[in-house]
Amino acid sequence: MNIIDTAKMVLRIESDAIDSLIERIGPDFEKAVDIIFKSTGKVIVTGMGKSGLIGKKIAATLASTGTPAFFMHPAEASHGDLGMVSAEDVIIALSNSGETDELVALVPFLKRFEIRLISLTGNSMSRLAIAADVGIDVSVKEEACTLGIVPTASTTACLAMGDALAVALLTRRGFSEKDFASFHPSGSLGKKLLITVGDLMHEGDSLPTVHPETPMSTAVIEISAGRLGIAVVLDKDRKLIGVVTDGDVRRGIQNRGKGFFDMAVSDAMTENPRSISSGELAAKALSDMEKLSITALVVLDNDGKVIGIIHLHDILKKGIV
Repeated sequence: MNIIDTAKMVLRIESDAIDSLIERIGPDFEKAVDIIFKSTGKVIVTGMGKSGLIGKKIAATLASTGTPAFFMHPAEASHGDLGMVSAEDVIIALSNSGETDELVALVPFLKRFEIRLISLTGNSMSRLAIAADVGIDVSVKEEACTLGIVPTASTTACLAMGDALAVALLTRRGFSEKDFASFHPSGSLGKKLLITVGDLMHEGDSLPTVHPETPMSTAVIEISAGRLGIAVVLDKDRKLIGVVTDGDVRRGIQNRGKGFFDMAVSDAMTENPRSISSGELAAKALSDMEKLSITALVVLDNDGKVIGIIHLHDILKKGIV
């Protein structure tokens, strides 16, 4: 076969391997989910070689979707790492043959301390599958390797079953998009769902403010110093009256010439500007700016007093898009 045909063959075999798992989802799978869901400990995934690599990914997926989990190397387990395992934990052991010595060696310890064991194997009559509280069959008809020996379809099937367990648990826990974001604060979703306007707004001394009677010559200096392209117009109680933007300055000079600088802010400002509360998500502020084709929003507290400005550039720098 040529390269293209070989690649298509591999994908077809691996696709068939996953398809064959669908018919095996039944009471054993449901029991495995039930054991993990009711556990008060952690899920510990273990496996040797390629199965170990798959196990690390399954553990990571479980941990990121609301099921506390980590990977334990089975060879290290017998040399002290079993100290990480408690009676409340659940072990998920991965082995295509179900006869991996390092995994089978863990069984007496697990039985002694009554630790629940879930196996994902390609041999339901293997020692590991028989010893498990629940044995999930992830056997495949053939490997995608042309030699028929390299773990390919078998590891893909095991990984897919691990994903099925994770998503089933996610669903049973009622795990939400916001829960997911809390475990991924540096990811794009986490930033969208966790970072608020208050986290990014300019406040205090960095907040450019003027009063209605302030001359525009002074307001221009304030806008420039603030480097936000805007100054907030406040009354004596720090309530919002309007804003003066660099756009207002450009239009004022164009229409009034030098006389513009002698005008009071109240004669040049934009009244009733859009505002937002500090508790709103920064993603909401970004959406508002995009709809209005503006680059900044005034931030108000619960009493309607101005406490900051949030700028488009600060949101984009944070990676919220």
